[in-house]
Amino acid sequence: MNILMLSATFPYPPSRGGTQNRTFHLMQALQRSGHSLTLVTQRDTSVTGDQITALGQWVEDLQVFPAPPVPSGQRSAKIRRFGQVLIQGTPSHVLHRYHPDLQRWVDAGVNQGRWQAITGEHSVNEIHVRPQWRRQFPQLQIVLNVHSSLYRTCANQLATGTAEKPWRDRLLLPLLHRYERQTCGKFSQIVVTTDEDQRQFQAFQSAAPVTVIANGVDLEQFPYRAADPGGQHLVFVGGLDYFVNIDAACRLGREVLPPLLERYPHTTVTLVGSNPAEAVLALAQHPQITVTGRVPSVAEYLHRGTVFVAPLRTGFGMKIKTLEAMAAGIPVVASDRGLEGITGADDPKTPAALRANTIAETVAAIGQLFEDPPLRQTLSRHGRSLVESEYTWARAGERYGQLLMGNLMDNLES
Repeated sequence: MNILMLSATFPYPPSRGGTQNRTFHLMQALQRSGHSLTLVTQRDTSVTGDQITALGQWVEDLQVFPAPPVPSGQRSAKIRRFGQVLIQGTPSHVLHRYHPDLQRWVDAGVNQGRWQAITGEHSVNEIHVRPQWRRQFPQLQIVLNVHSSLYRTCANQLATGTAEKPWRDRLLLPLLHRYERQTCGKFSQIVVTTDEDQRQFQAFQSAAPVTVIANGVDLEQFPYRAADPGGQHLVFVGGLDYFVNIDAACRLGREVLPPLLERYPHTTVTLVGSNPAEAVLALAQHPQITVTGRVPSVAEYLHRGTVFVAPLRTGFGMKIKTLEAMAAGIPVVASDRGLEGITGADDPKTPAALRANTIAETVAAIGQLFEDPPLRQTLSRHGRSLVESEYTWARAGERYGQLLMGNLMDNLES
């Protein structure tokens, strides 16, 4: 197939974050399956020429447009953007990604019939998909690859008290519900990462089918550990400038660690991730907390840890960080949000993780693993086995390609 992939986020290197990771590995899998790919993306000032060259090797045609400038932080500008959201009903971070030159380039290609399928890699890319295309070009597959529901995320932040601006989010919540419901109408297929998001998008009563294609792991980059290092060393991984991970890191350092130290005084915490926010950097003032920043190999830090802890209170979609920890063989303690979509993760017969949502549950689960090496080994083996069988990028890419091809054949037959 000739496929156009829209990715407002520059998807290289894939270690930049979850969106880049999923986009790059699905693109890589489609390319290896023989599809002809055109990738349209945007670059900010952090993207280098070498990275553009490296990304271009995976597609037949790479079109890179400049990312719009960072919005002004002035109060008047924020108020103006908020008013625009209330009027148009489209989130400001989506409106911000609109690029008129990119739109004209895509419009021209669609009108020329260059592609058999268009994929929006993350919901923000819907901004460059015209609603009339489904009517004008009925054989064109238009797929939205949703990494997580904006509406569900906003509702969860309000419910858990993690919303940065609750008054604003209460106003936005019904708008986000309407926005995502209307967005579905522009696409012939919706792809999500978890059953929970599938139910949410089905509840929008969209005519487009909603299919689950899970996230995955590159098993070469995350090999299984050679041995259990023992000790009492906790590890958390994630982009530490993202509010979901900032909240989890602070929860681990400020609320989980103190009661652990009362029973296990040698407990240490390592927070691994790029661009740590000030709140995360402040945690390193504690003598038993280390904040690394970006590291060459996340797997090495996972291999050194006794337990991987993901005390996430918010943030929806399947967490690649949790899958990578399982693949590396470190036992996992995670909340509902940390384990979302990972089927069988805490199955009593073949447990790959311990589920813990409250601070007390998290402390108890970590203590149990500190004191029970055979249990650590059980979670380690089952975690790796689960990822190998269900959650590789090769498997996800194969399903993505089958979905695109299946939809094309259905349209041709009709």
